[in-house]
Amino acid sequence: MSEKQLLLTAVKAADDKRAEDIIALNMKGISLIADYFLICHGNSDKQVQAIAREVKEKAEEIGYTVKRMEGFDEARWILVDLGDVVAHIFHRDERSYYNLERLWGDAPIENVQSELNQ
Repeated sequence: MSEKQLLLTAVKAADDKRAEDIIALNMKGISLIADYFLICHGNSDKQVQAIAREVKEKAEEIGYTVKRMEGFDEARWILVDLGDVVAHIFHRDERSYYNLERLWGDAPIENVQSELNQ
């Protein structure tokens, strides 16, 4: 399975738990950390945790091992490291503060909306 398929699996998992403002950044050639960053947010601690849990479970279902998950208990910014894809799941209040989209502004945005509309 390609990293793009892993990204789309993570995007669909986040969408299934009603994540808001889902953005995927193509980090190829920009960061050595991952090929894609998935950025989204939830409106409560419980929703943020549910999104992270769903991303983890769906990735495992297709054979990926979650390398690391950080921030789950606090549920303000959960990082789910899937290797080629890193999911950043924020609480609404934290997302605008850290503004990763601006920090990585030179990264092209992947069009994942077409996948969500299927």
